[in-house]
Amino acid sequence: CGNGWVCEHRWRQIRNMVKFRNVADGQAFANWWDNESNQIAFGRGNKAFIIINLDDWQMDATLQTGLPAGTYCDVISGQKEGSGCSGISVTVGGDGKARFQISNSAEDPFIAIHVDNKL
Repeated sequence: CGNGWVCEHRWRQIRNMVKFRNVADGQAFANWWDNESNQIAFGRGNKAFIIINLDDWQMDATLQTGLPAGTYCDVISGQKEGSGCSGISVTVGGDGKARFQISNSAEDPFIAIHVDNKL
């Protein structure tokens, strides 16, 4: 890229969200949550879940993801590398719930997890 081109498609966040979309494709909208302000979360069936914090304060919420139990690598802050994660790891319990903490000052104030990024 260059010569005036930004090439956002090469950014980790964009590249990884294409995979998120492909994993979530055809799955029902599920597990909607909001704080009645600027924090939202929702899933796509039992395949993917995304959380967004656009409020002026820290988000700290335990939410139903609909995902199978396990530890997942956030595709926004990093990516799966072997058996590890270069970004935020999220643990989903046997009940499908996970705790999410997102700072309002984070570079990317959202987390996206999906079954293909399970550690």
